[in-house]
Amino acid sequence: MRVIKKAEERRNEILDVADELFGQKGFDGTSTNDILEKVGIARGTLYHHFKSKEDIMDALIERYSIRLLETAEAIAMDKDIPVVDRIIRVVMSLNISGGGSQEIMEHIHRPQNALMHQKIQKVIINGVPPILTKIICEGIEQDLFNTPYPYECMEMIVVYANTIFDDDMVNMTNEEQVSRIQAFVFNVERLLGVESGSLTYMMKMFDGGDRNSNE
Repeated sequence: MRVIKKAEERRNEILDVADELFGQKGFDGTSTNDILEKVGIARGTLYHHFKSKEDIMDALIERYSIRLLETAEAIAMDKDIPVVDRIIRVVMSLNISGGGSQEIMEHIHRPQNALMHQKIQKVIINGVPPILTKIICEGIEQDLFNTPYPYECMEMIVVYANTIFDDDMVNMTNEEQVSRIQAFVFNVERLLGVESGSLTYMMKMFDGGDRNSNE
C-alpha cells in the first residue's frame, strides 16, 4: 500500500537524505537520482518540493542557519549568564573557532562542500553581529564596555574571527595561531574600551588559546 506523507514531512525527509548524501559524497558528487533512490520517491515528487539540487542545498543552509542563530539568540537572552561569558558562549555555539554544532560544521568544511561553506559564512557574518550587539549594549549599560559603535565592533570581530580562524581560509602554524589569538583579544579589548588584560580569558574560545594562557 502506498504511503502518503504530509508535504512538510516529505520535504524534511528529502532534506535529511540530501544532508546525509552531501556529507558522504559532497554536493557535486551527489545526483538527484541518488536522492530519489534513497528517499524512494518519483522525480515529480522531488520537483514538487524543490526546483533543483541547488534549491535543496539552499534549504539545508536555511535549516542550519535557523538552528545556529536560534541557539545564539537563546544564549544572548539568558540574563543569568554574565555578559562576557555570554559573548564567549555565543561565539562557541556558532563554531566560529571550533565550538558547538560540530557535526554541522565538519560537514560544511569538507572541500567538496565549498559553496555550502561560503553560504554559511554569509549567514554568520550577517546574522551574528546583531545578536552580539544586544549583549554589548547591555554591557555598556553596566559600565563594562565603552564604545560608541557596538554594532560595528561586533561586525569587525565576527568577520575577522570567521575568516582568520577558519582553516579553509588561512593556513597557520600553531605559533602563528597563538600569536593571532593574543592579538585578537588585545584588539577586542580596545574596540570595547576595557582595561588591558581584562578579556584574556576569552582565549578559551580558541583551540590552543587556553593552553597558552595557562603556561
